[in-house]
Amino acid sequence: MVRKVEYKLQNGLIGVVADTHIPARAWSLPPKLFSLLKGVDLILHAGDLEQEYVLEELKALAPVEAVAGNMDPHQLVGKLGKEKLIDLGEICIGLVHGWGGRQDLHERVFELFRGEEVQAVVFGHTHYPFQEYRRGVLLFNPGSVGDPRWGSSASCGRLQVKDGKLEGENLVL
Repeated sequence: MVRKVEYKLQNGLIGVVADTHIPARAWSLPPKLFSLLKGVDLILHAGDLEQEYVLEELKALAPVEAVAGNMDPHQLVGKLGKEKLIDLGEICIGLVHGWGGRQDLHERVFELFRGEEVQAVVFGHTHYPFQEYRRGVLLFNPGSVGDPRWGSSASCGRLQVKDGKLEGENLVL
């Protein structure tokens, strides 16, 4: 069963990060991340933190909800889980890291939350930004904060709730 958590947004802004890989592939969160996510109501971390203290650093900006990824230690998997539903009242977001090859990952994460009433699925794993609507559901990957791949730059994302809909924006660090 997918764990469901509830939040109330004040400004309608959500910061999104994934694949921070600290300290294995990056020493720390980049300072620019904190300026880009300033003022968000909530931060979603789509896995592969590698160290739990990353969440504490992000909590300096806003509450954080995270899931574990394939590179996270077993204690984080047990604590965070691998998938969540983030209930924001009028909006519900599926949160998962992802698994397997990158080519059709967006399809797999879409199917994972198909039976749920989600307006978006946030995922990581590929290390590059992705944004696409599929049957009215926003599929959103912020890319990687700590280990960009496939020609992308280090990145994060923001989601904004406007008139009951979500809009995504990928941001280069």
